[in-house]
Amino acid sequence: MRVSSALLAAYDAQLRREAEVLTATDVTLDGPLVRARFHHSGFVTYRDLGGHSGADLDALIDRTISYFRDETDVEDFEWKTRGHDVPGDLGGRLTAAGLRAEAEETVMVGEAALLAATADPPHGVSIRRLDPGSPGFVHDVRRMEGMQAAAFGPAAASDDLVARLTHPGGLCEAWVAEVGDEVVCAGRLEVVPGTEFAGLWGGATAEPWRGRGIYRALVAVRAGSAVRLGARYLQSDCTEMSRPILERAGLTRVTTTSPFVWRRDHSGG
Repeated sequence: MRVSSALLAAYDAQLRREAEVLTATDVTLDGPLVRARFHHSGFVTYRDLGGHSGADLDALIDRTISYFRDETDVEDFEWKTRGHDVPGDLGGRLTAAGLRAEAEETVMVGEAALLAATADPPHGVSIRRLDPGSPGFVHDVRRMEGMQAAAFGPAAASDDLVARLTHPGGLCEAWVAEVGDEVVCAGRLEVVPGTEFAGLWGGATAEPWRGRGIYRALVAVRAGSAVRLGARYLQSDCTEMSRPILERAGLTRVTTTSPFVWRRDHSGG
């Protein structure tokens, strides 16, 4: 698949480093790395590794582990890698240092205005944005999360999501597709402050309703909202289940992302 160098360059320049730690409780730097804390979890990101390789890279990894283990109380931290990172043996070095690789996802990017083309849902399916000002808003969020949990497993706590959706800045939206009183598809739109990007997150369709164009329609309405909010690009980290749908909707694969996770050892050994 051809990768757009312009889209990848925009992704690297705008969505790595600072954009990933906007809500961190603490941020420190070590060379090219940004080390962040989010309450009881840590996160490591960077735009590139600044030429670190071999023994220098191993030392950077070791210092990162020592920092989170000895200078913080986090239970775990994630080192987020991308498929085009150099050097190419980064993943092997992280694994050798004791971090565990988790599932790879595909990073998709597209022009929001192009993705906002009309895509009507099937007959009988309605799409709406959950209104934070409505009396049933919290109930609607829980209905949405119930469907998502059934499709892909539990995600963030409802209270955390409600807080993000009701933030005065209005940068996070939740959208649902419904048949009668049943939520059959859902997803969020999150504008990234200080960038040209908005993210598509939490996309899920109930199993009996897959393959009918509902998720494609949900992408289109969120893209239209992103344009109204001033975003130029849409981005999503997606599974292999979602990737073909997003490609048909007009997003392009620009790279992959894989988290490597360290967890604190409480065994006392």
